[in-house]
Amino acid sequence: MADADSQRCVSALLNGITQRLYYGNTEITEEFLKNELYPEMTQDEFRALHDKMRSLLKSIASADMDQAQLEAFLTAQTRKQGGGGVTPEQAGALGRFWKAHRTRVRESLLAQSRWEPGLRGLKWRVDLHTSASRGQVSNSPVALVELELGRPGESSEFVSLEFDEQKVNLVLKKMAELQESIDSVVHRS
Repeated sequence: MADADSQRCVSALLNGITQRLYYGNTEITEEFLKNELYPEMTQDEFRALHDKMRSLLKSIASADMDQAQLEAFLTAQTRKQGGGGVTPEQAGALGRFWKAHRTRVRESLLAQSRWEPGLRGLKWRVDLHTSASRGQVSNSPVALVELELGRPGESSEFVSLEFDEQKVNLVLKKMAELQESIDSVVHRS
């Protein structure tokens, strides 16, 4: 029974750390976690446990460990001598927690790492120009492109572009060059 309670408390602690660290929930504080989960511990004991779990969680998340990597990592942590390692119960709780939360933590890390707006949508169509600016009849095809840009949680910005046939060909050429550059880097490694 004590092992189950210990694992439940460690899981709750990991959840609280994740809420604050990766999901931006500022209501979950270190003091709140101590009072709710480990009221019998001294502040120094709890801070040591909290910092150790936070550090392990950050290591696991930054490496985006799969199940095999996680097992090897946790085995090494349980074998550590002195106060730097984890107990088998803590390792078990970490393993179950990571298995359940890996995808969501990874998505949060990716969202936090984006500094520039991302492409949310793209619409395009081809029209015919029926007249030029000086009143001449043109009837030339034109590509109209609308890009929707934005950051998560913010409203979108829209950018409209107009390309004639020459500019479309230039864009296609530049995209082919970019693809060749990417392919040369990918095939080297």
